[in-house]
Amino acid sequence: MTAPLIVLAGLLWWMVLPQNPFQSAPIVGTLLSWGAVAWAAVALRRVPPRRLAAILVAGTVLLGVVAVGAPPRTSNDSARYAWDGIVQKAGFSPYSYVPVDETIAGLRPDWLFAPGSLDEAGRPACAKDLFQTDSVPAVGYPSGSPLCTAINRPHVPTIYPPTAEIYFAAVRLPVPDSVGYLPFQLAGLLMSIGVTLLLLAALARRSLPPHIAAVWAWSPFVQLEAVNNAHVDLLGAALILVSGMLLTRGKPLRSGLAFGAAVATKLIPVIAAPALLFRRPVRFIAAALASFVLLYVPYLAVAGAGVLGFLPGYLKEEGYSQSGGTRFGLAQLVSAGAWPPVLSAVALAVVAVWVLRRTHPDNVWEQQTVMIGLTLLIVSPNYPWYALMLLPFVVLSRRWEYIAVVLALDFIYMVPLKDPFSLPLHQTALVLAAGALVAGARWRRSRRQRLAALAGLAAGPGPCGGRAAVGTPTIITDPTTRQD
Repeated sequence: MTAPLIVLAGLLWWMVLPQNPFQSAPIVGTLLSWGAVAWAAVALRRVPPRRLAAILVAGTVLLGVVAVGAPPRTSNDSARYAWDGIVQKAGFSPYSYVPVDETIAGLRPDWLFAPGSLDEAGRPACAKDLFQTDSVPAVGYPSGSPLCTAINRPHVPTIYPPTAEIYFAAVRLPVPDSVGYLPFQLAGLLMSIGVTLLLLAALARRSLPPHIAAVWAWSPFVQLEAVNNAHVDLLGAALILVSGMLLTRGKPLRSGLAFGAAVATKLIPVIAAPALLFRRPVRFIAAALASFVLLYVPYLAVAGAGVLGFLPGYLKEEGYSQSGGTRFGLAQLVSAGAWPPVLSAVALAVVAVWVLRRTHPDNVWEQQTVMIGLTLLIVSPNYPWYALMLLPFVVLSRRWEYIAVVLALDFIYMVPLKDPFSLPLHQTALVLAAGALVAGARWRRSRRQRLAALAGLAAGPGPCGGRAAVGTPTIITDPTTRQD
């Protein structure tokens, strides 16, 4: 497994290289790296189970060292995380002050803020590489002077819910404000290792091969989005996984508490709910609501209605109430105007009811994969890191075709396209992903039918018209296949 790991490390270094001259390096590296991940997973089959966890963690640390060796490559979201943590450490609410507010100007570190300038036309401008990232700095206008900042949307309060804000404060508390992106990158690496260990435990509980955890642990997607870009979505994914594991062990109250905390990380994890209501749903929902509300209480006491932050404006800006860009891309193939959001909402409702009716303790990971994967495909958000909450369940369910959803979202976000080509090509990526899901479902059903037919033949009448003789094999099964 040494060779594929070295290849993965090299590709990851190329993906995160600052000021990479190849604009599409991340998506090209991602596509190549998935092949290396498959290669590594096959190689790991020969490793004794007692050594596998240590090798997976060691490989993750090696890749993590590469990922944290450069500033965030494709997103500046962790700049806002750091600012929210710095503000809280100083005793202010991140919901009460926007980054360009002069009231807290004394908190601004040099790696997040710098004086701006005016171009020849008298317009405010910032050097693109001012903060050593590929993200173009935003511009604010405090006291009438241009101000450059690595924080996007510096004129609005934070959008992040309280679990995320507690996490931001906890990560920034032990480090000086002058320290840059590294704390969140290291936190992302530690959490990704934690998810790997949870996956190994869940795989062992289902008697599934542990080497497939490498699809998460050594994934280029995880290393780029959870470690290099340090997206907080990883925390939500980990809490959803913990919630599911607790529920399968018959602990709906604890599961609900974890799920409420997951939703209070970024709200998006709420899409995982239908696959978690199969056991004592009233207790689960009550615990989730209690957890969600209690996490908000301290921030509500300080900021009041301001705890909504930029959420209402963000939903409008991102087009969740209307079709635009690639949002609801599949529905836009068959409708126009106000219809794509409506059709998508109907499709999501059907999927949710389907999952709710079919989920039981033995197939919760499969149904979670279906629920989250189809939601991301139907809504088609512009941000691939939302799929961090999908990949753990792809591993546990072994529905590898859902990696196509991750790749489609990566393509939509990372490949620079201009109208009129962007929407058709992005929709093509979504259609290919949908085709992969259909092909995977049909293959799985065909396989079950073949196994059932073989089992029926083996269990047929004996030579005298009765049942097969004692000691004769009566059932042929595939121990790796689970019924849905």
